[in-house]
Amino acid sequence: MIKNFIKAARLRTLPLSVSGIIVGGALGLEDFIKNNYEDCVEYPILLTSDVFWLAILTTIGFQVLSNFANDYGDGIKGTDDNREGEARMVSSGAITPKQMKSTMIITGVITLVVALLLIYVAFGKDDFLYSVIFFGLGVASIIAAIKYTVGKSAYGYSGFGDVFVFVFFGLLAVVGTYFLYTKQLNLTVFLPAFTIGLLSTAVLNLNNMRDRVNDAKSGKNTLVVKMGAVFGKVYQYNLIIASFLFAMLYVVINYKTPYQFLFIIAYLPLLKHLIFVYKNKEEALLDGELKKVALSTFLFSILFGLGQVL
Repeated sequence: MIKNFIKAARLRTLPLSVSGIIVGGALGLEDFIKNNYEDCVEYPILLTSDVFWLAILTTIGFQVLSNFANDYGDGIKGTDDNREGEARMVSSGAITPKQMKSTMIITGVITLVVALLLIYVAFGKDDFLYSVIFFGLGVASIIAAIKYTVGKSAYGYSGFGDVFVFVFFGLLAVVGTYFLYTKQLNLTVFLPAFTIGLLSTAVLNLNNMRDRVNDAKSGKNTLVVKMGAVFGKVYQYNLIIASFLFAMLYVVINYKTPYQFLFIIAYLPLLKHLIFVYKNKEEALLDGELKKVALSTFLFSILFGLGQVL
């Protein structure tokens, strides 16, 4: 039974989910050091930060909850009955809907507790308003994760999944983590946030391209189902290219050292990915590309972060 829940958690999606935290943490740490140089003995590097690790755990919790909810929602609606790729646990009968629902509740509660701890560590007792705002964002994240495929008005079934991924994986993850460090906003931080959001959306679009035919039959009207296979490819090209341009623009605006261009390395496999998508005529074969784009996004976050702190 535990193995089935591990499969339902889809561990391969976790590197993608933490990419925004890595980027936001690196940018936040950079500005923290700049503004609090004398305190940096206590805050020497990103990996020793309680804020960073609690943000990582919170994001992983949201991602696992989203994966459980996706398995549950698509399973009870029959969407996964003839899907390509990995078998889903509810649709296959390995986990009952009742068991998955209970697990979702437990995961949501644990994640909310970790989020509260993160808020307390970041803001303490002094910044009450910030604490309330971030608590609201945490609750919104839980609701959004569940409502993606669960319920009659599940927005993943009406083409709004891309917006959810862009906002929560990109804007909220990067800008939110940055704010946890600095307690302030920097408009240029939205540029790498756009990059992570677009790359994360590219992973979702790729998933939807693979499942397009089955989703259309099941009434799951993703953006790819609405726009068709050809425009789905064009959309994928634009997501990847735009993500690169936003990252490059940030570096040009905030240029300090050549190390900031390290992130370009992560785009080499993405270039190969675009060529594959362009030539592809069998959508089921796109399943192997999911891992490539997700890990390239993770690699981007590490290289971009290193470029900022080196």
